[in-house]
Amino acid sequence: MSARQSPLGRSLKPFKRPWLWAGLWMLAVAVVVFGSLLPARDLPSVSLNDKWEHFLAYAALSTGAVQLFQRRLSWGFACVVLVLLGIGLEYAQGAMGMGRSADRFDALADTIGVLVGLATALTPLRDALLWIDRRL
Repeated sequence: MSARQSPLGRSLKPFKRPWLWAGLWMLAVAVVVFGSLLPARDLPSVSLNDKWEHFLAYAALSTGAVQLFQRRLSWGFACVVLVLLGIGLEYAQGAMGMGRSADRFDALADTIGVLVGLATALTPLRDALLWIDRRL
């Protein structure tokens, strides 16, 4: 394995702490999944519009993928998986019968958030996490 290659594979950027950053991103995905499947009565009251919550959550997850992965193919794969996750969670909400319903506009907000997060790859900020990792 080369000095620059992560033990997690060549898709990740050359972090000093790849397990930390990959683990935090996976934890963020798990929090979104968990929050999406909570019964309606257990949801916290937030002043944001529901669509903004979806948009911001998925934009953050997609931005995280851009921060973690160095290859465009990996960005694309992660973003497709995130879009499918958003759609799947909407179906799950409708099927669970726990006071939640499937909403195609939530899935649309998720998808737009993923695309906005992916667009951060076109900015100099795409390596911000790598910069932070090297300074810690």
